[in-house]
Amino acid sequence: MIDYTEQEETAEDSDELYEHYRIVVDKGQAQLRVDKFLMDRLPNVTRNKLQGAIRSESVQVNQKPVKVSYKVKPLDVITITLATPPRETDIVPENIPLDIRYEDEELLLVNKSAGMVVHPAYNNWSGTLVNALTYHLQNLPTSRNGEGRPGLVHRIDKDTSGLLVIAKTEYSMAFLAKQFYDHTIERTYYALVWGVPKQAEGTIVGHVGRSAKDRKVMAVYPDGSYGKHAVTHYKVLRQFKYVALVQCNLETGRTHQIRAHMKYIGHPLFSDATYGGDKILYGTPTGTYKAFVENAFKLMPRQALHAKSLGFIHPISKEFMQFNTDLPEDFAAVLEKWELYEGQ
Repeated sequence: MIDYTEQEETAEDSDELYEHYRIVVDKGQAQLRVDKFLMDRLPNVTRNKLQGAIRSESVQVNQKPVKVSYKVKPLDVITITLATPPRETDIVPENIPLDIRYEDEELLLVNKSAGMVVHPAYNNWSGTLVNALTYHLQNLPTSRNGEGRPGLVHRIDKDTSGLLVIAKTEYSMAFLAKQFYDHTIERTYYALVWGVPKQAEGTIVGHVGRSAKDRKVMAVYPDGSYGKHAVTHYKVLRQFKYVALVQCNLETGRTHQIRAHMKYIGHPLFSDATYGGDKILYGTPTGTYKAFVENAFKLMPRQALHAKSLGFIHPISKEFMQFNTDLPEDFAAVLEKWELYEGQ
């Protein structure tokens, strides 16, 4: 049985995996090497490609990597995840309103709302930023016979709001991508975190990679044994009794970097269910305080993270451009609630 499901994951860079297949082995299945088993069930795939995917841990059985010699057993759950989204060329243009903050012949800036997925994936083929951008760009010179595709240079998580730059030409795509690769892009995020960091300013350095326990969660590996080099600079802007508004500047852009780094130093993002921030972590979870926090969670049922500003060198003019955006309504409302609570 093959179940095509979405691995819901949008990322702050291209270090991202998408679930292409989920196969539940039949009850009566005889034991068979996993590569031979998959050869009979996957279209247009060679044994060499399968074995390479298994060795790279793109193939997992019951959420664990296996060797090529592993023999499948009845009711095993086999998943195949790859770095590229499935069916990437089959993107349907959709007339979805976009908050475009700047646009010229080479690029555009979009202020993405929280809850919007950046790229289509299984069970989520419509309503994404890419569907909207494909519609917006379809009548421009960059589109050839309806096949024009928006140039995503970077991504932010589904429930993170804020600025994204999109390239409209191949040249701009390469020019902007080089700046991200060289870490010369200026990216500023605002985050509301649990607790107040002891140091008002600091730098968090620690490799970020997928957790061995849960592939959808990123973990910090300070010894560099796994993951990718990651650096986050932070500064406390405002502090309350139990939370703080923190400015984070990314030197690198790894998947869930801010969320993982802030949890690593003991300050998960407020209302971040994935990283444990959807519970009361500071203060006694009783009485009026408990009710206050639960109301704040309802007001902002997503991680308190906003991509506030973005700075880069324009591909054609070679001038440095800086863009800023205000906090969205839910974020601003939660901040106001904490201010009122602090005053009381």
